[in-house]
Amino acid sequence: MSRAGEMVYIPDDSDFSSFREQCESLEGWHCRYNKAGVTVWSQGQEESCAVQKIKTRISCKDVPAETLYDVLHDTRYRKKWDSHVIETYDIGRLTVNADVGYYSWKCPSPLKNRDFVTLRSWLPLGDDFIIINYSVKHPKYPPRKDFVRAVSLQTGYLIKANGTGACVLYYLTQVDPRGSLPKWVVNRVSQFVAPKAMKKIYKAGLKYPEWKRRHDPGYKPWVYPEQNTLPSLSLAELSLQHADSLERIDETGLPEDHLSASDHEA
Repeated sequence: MSRAGEMVYIPDDSDFSSFREQCESLEGWHCRYNKAGVTVWSQGQEESCAVQKIKTRISCKDVPAETLYDVLHDTRYRKKWDSHVIETYDIGRLTVNADVGYYSWKCPSPLKNRDFVTLRSWLPLGDDFIIINYSVKHPKYPPRKDFVRAVSLQTGYLIKANGTGACVLYYLTQVDPRGSLPKWVVNRVSQFVAPKAMKKIYKAGLKYPEWKRRHDPGYKPWVYPEQNTLPSLSLAELSLQHADSLERIDETGLPEDHLSASDHEA
């Protein structure tokens, strides 16, 4: 997502517009999965290539777009629905609609766990919403020995209102996992991991209103920036996270039969 390859920047309207276009376009995308209201596409890379661009779509009846937008912002709620998250927190704010955060997650056994530091930006568009991120380096959050630092080249969500009290969610991601992954892992992302993740977000949206009523219901700094108490950051404190500066590991030899049973759930 970075412009000119070197500068850390806060996405503008053209970046959000480009992201929306990628989500809504079918040109150049290959359907990999289409079942039970969830569709998964991949684009432009060989199946054996780890740095694939993946797009998923799910229709969410009975979940308004603004509710799903809250779910995807609310880090306190994240551990309630994201069983793969190890740790997630906001580091600091850049503007009223941009911040920097940390996220680590459990990869399917026997792969090593990954983590990210990303610059995230968001934009309400009437009844629709966009959240996008890409990887950056922060001097106080260097790579850790217990994780493989992965790189988000471009990741985000488009939430489109779809009538009264319903929405359509798109998730688009292009990530360098900093590892040579076996082909079965790449295939499983589109056949199992992505559909399961989208269904979890949908279910989280159904349960969020009741949870939020019991957990600081008026606190939504992503909607009301005056509530944001994060320390201010400047772009000068950040630099782009180049993938080639990070450790790369070879996991191509890991056998699929070592997966835990829960990793096969769709």
